[in-house]
Amino acid sequence: MKRTELVEQIFEKGTFLCVGLDPDIKKIPACIEGTPGERIATFCCAIADSTAPYCVAYKPNTAFFESLGAEGWEALAKVVNHIRTNHPQHFIIADAKRGDIGNTAALYARTFFETMDCDAVTLNPYMGLDSVEPFLKYEDKWSIVLALTSNPSATDFETVADHKGVPMYERVIRRSRHWGSPINMMYVVGATQAEHLAAIREVAPRHFFLVPGVGAQGGSLEEVAKAALIDECGLLVNSSRGIIYASTGEDYAEAAAKSASDLRNQMLALLQQYCAQ
Repeated sequence: MKRTELVEQIFEKGTFLCVGLDPDIKKIPACIEGTPGERIATFCCAIADSTAPYCVAYKPNTAFFESLGAEGWEALAKVVNHIRTNHPQHFIIADAKRGDIGNTAALYARTFFETMDCDAVTLNPYMGLDSVEPFLKYEDKWSIVLALTSNPSATDFETVADHKGVPMYERVIRRSRHWGSPINMMYVVGATQAEHLAAIREVAPRHFFLVPGVGAQGGSLEEVAKAALIDECGLLVNSSRGIIYASTGEDYAEAAAKSASDLRNQMLALLQQYCAQ
């Protein structure tokens, strides 16, 4: 998907919501029957169908599928294909956090961009340009580089400053922003790191940020918007557990839609406030 298409969808629908698909087999509603792979595929497809009017992106976390082995990979393929077929204007992010070099990275890129036909994949840049470059060779596909994550242990490395006082996450952004461009590279910046967002936006003024941590992890949507929204929005804010597990009963899809709708309404107001076009 081109950047222009993503921006158009955001303003047309009045939302920059990304729904995270994290189908924990232990939390799937009991009313969904079948094998583990069938259950998580049915669950995710129903969530996608019910929330599609309120979001512009879906982010399946591959670990929840991989944990089921081959059956899980088949389920992931079914979910991606379902979204592609029924909601073709939605942006699909493979949350895989891959990071390797050479031919291995090229094969990871082939996996998610050709075999799976995702629009983007999350990447760990620790091994440098070699680990990201194969993904950047795909036209209209996106590399989403980890910068400042939402987990508490981000302080172990990501916020540690060098002798000049520059934190590692800033060094990652300053170095990697020249590998690609704002039309094919995004950064992961956690909503729980809102105090750093304004400074990160100065370093990467035009890049989109994928922002996890709103909802169950306690991140503030308003603080994120105030610090990082730009005229073309520039944000995809992800919510996973707060939407997909809004109910564990037979009304799980309807409850997910209600939760997504509430977030969409907040986002519409923020778009009108900070980046009216």
